[in-house]
Amino acid sequence: MKLGLAQGYWGAAPQPNFVEMAQEAEKLGYDSVWSAETWGNDAFTPLAWIGANTETIKLGTAVVQLSGRTPTSCAMHALTLDMLSNGRLILGLGVSGPQVVEGWYGQPFPKPLARTREYIDIIRQVFAREERVTNPGPHYPMPYGGEDGMGLGKPLKPMVHPLRNKIPIYLGAEGPKNIALSTEIADGWLPLFYNPYDESVYASSLTNTKPDFQIAQMVTVNITDDIDAGLLGVKHFLSLYVGGMGAKGTNFHKNLFERMGYADEAEQIQNLFFEGKRDEAARVIPDELADAMALIGPKDRIRDRLQAWNDSKVTTLLVATTDKQQLRDMAELIL
Repeated sequence: MKLGLAQGYWGAAPQPNFVEMAQEAEKLGYDSVWSAETWGNDAFTPLAWIGANTETIKLGTAVVQLSGRTPTSCAMHALTLDMLSNGRLILGLGVSGPQVVEGWYGQPFPKPLARTREYIDIIRQVFAREERVTNPGPHYPMPYGGEDGMGLGKPLKPMVHPLRNKIPIYLGAEGPKNIALSTEIADGWLPLFYNPYDESVYASSLTNTKPDFQIAQMVTVNITDDIDAGLLGVKHFLSLYVGGMGAKGTNFHKNLFERMGYADEAEQIQNLFFEGKRDEAARVIPDELADAMALIGPKDRIRDRLQAWNDSKVTTLLVATTDKQQLRDMAELIL
């Protein structure tokens, strides 16, 4: 199993040691470092900063939101960063959700599967640089032929000659059809939640997985003697997504918890969240579920629990930590 460093999105500001953490991960033999975006920082710029201060570690976006950029704009960002980093980019993409897409980007949220398929096809055309980029639509028509246009659109190829014509593309996906789509058109999958002790919820979506298909999973790591306190932190993270990252009737994270067999808990968490009772909502998450999705406890305990991850379909464990010693400990345990 490979190791990566998950740095997530910023919140109010970046972690002050985010470059140092990436440099330490590179020294320790980590395969990749990943940056995220939401309605704040973008995913590419931190990786450019990291890439300028490292040599070999791969640079992954987990994930770039489709509605934030047109497909060709996203491809431009990707091929630019890939060239500047000497071929180290992994492009992670995701549709996000209707609250963010419509509320932050001011875009509609129609047919996420069809849009994703079109989006990736256009990006791959840019990377390939074999023909002028065209797409009939309906989501991203190129050249644009709408009645409100001037009718002067011209198919183009990128001026830049990509360093790599096949930059790896991973999809962030939660729904069964979206996960299955990732196995069809992408090189890897970025789950949000994963239980290595029970992979059945994803089994039907991964039936056509290619031999070299990658699954990179973020895992909260906390090497501590206080297991209960460590698990409570994980519960707060999980409950935020189940209760707060989505509308009452449309929450993809809540839907996943329901498919995992925690429908009653998911409903209770959401209700408590809407009542402003975040601490109570976090405590609804069962200990065994939080424990399964994270690596919490003394080093010997984590060493034992790593076996489930080694036996799973996950190919890269993305360590979510801001502590250099935890990075070193995980390298010792896995690498």
